[in-house]
Amino acid sequence: MTAHEPHEPTGPRESDGPHEPHGPHAPREPDEPHEPREPDEPHEPPYPGEKVPGLFLNVDGTPLHVVVEGRGPVCVLSTGLAMAWFDWDAVATRLVAAGRTVVRFDRPGHGLSAPAAAPPTTAGEAHRIAGLLDALGHAGPAAAPVTVVGHSIAAFHTEGFARLYPERTAALVLVDASVEEDPRTVLPAALRTGAARALGRAVTAVGLPAALGPAARRATVRASRTGGGDPAAPDLVRRCYRTGRVWRGALLENSRYLDMAAELAALSRTRPLTAPTTVLAGHDGTSGRGALRWLGRQADLADRLGARFEVAEPAGHLVMLDRPDQVARTVVETSERGRRDAY
Repeated sequence: MTAHEPHEPTGPRESDGPHEPHGPHAPREPDEPHEPREPDEPHEPPYPGEKVPGLFLNVDGTPLHVVVEGRGPVCVLSTGLAMAWFDWDAVATRLVAAGRTVVRFDRPGHGLSAPAAAPPTTAGEAHRIAGLLDALGHAGPAAAPVTVVGHSIAAFHTEGFARLYPERTAALVLVDASVEEDPRTVLPAALRTGAARALGRAVTAVGLPAALGPAARRATVRASRTGGGDPAAPDLVRRCYRTGRVWRGALLENSRYLDMAAELAALSRTRPLTAPTTVLAGHDGTSGRGALRWLGRQADLADRLGARFEVAEPAGHLVMLDRPDQVARTVVETSERGRRDAY
């Protein structure tokens, strides 16, 4: 895809926000070889002839949809599986009001971004965040470290970023993070990836995304909250979730869930986590066994990371929708700890 000229939001103007484009980011550790993009996954501009929210940046050969707002220290927000940039709307509004530059982006195959060129890895997604910051001009010795916030599966990616790029990380916030204490895969990765691609092609071919995509999204959001429906604008939901691209992207990412968990566990043995970290867990307020077990696993994660542990209550898995005030407050407080520790 050739990046077209969408409407760009008001960007940061202070020295601690993104500014002029800069060169390549820090050297990477080896990743698995890139697989070629499937021929049935072309990516065209999402709204031909229309203005779009944000802009598109080519990061490592993949056009990513990015929204940048505000002025001040940078916070990067990354959503969970099959979610989109607009799921952070309420949190982003509060962070901008608190004097932060907020960077939201859609991972490949999510939201409005192009399909993935290869299956995701923890290191690969950490490098993608670094590449995105580089593309926004937030790179080099003069650039201040950023706060990275990951929800659900994106907690693997943001923690990976904090471990691989400690000099670029001011703070880390994990929101109802995915947790795998002993991740092990049974089937070979190539088999799982092939099955995910085949399923994605099949559901697209029979028209399921167009027929059921928005309704499935709304039902999932309702089930993942303690109250209320999907606050996202219906036109944005249709534009994203009626496409086979998003379904294929979610299936591909989910097929590598345990691989990314195992990769992060291995990384944690060689790359210490040095940034101030908070684990913010959602709890629906009940005393059910499942809810309390989930809280316990989140608390154990915080202990392993040496992180502060907080509970958002009442909240479902989509904490940023149920408790945006608390999420924003936690991000600001954790980033302030990082700024204090830097002096």
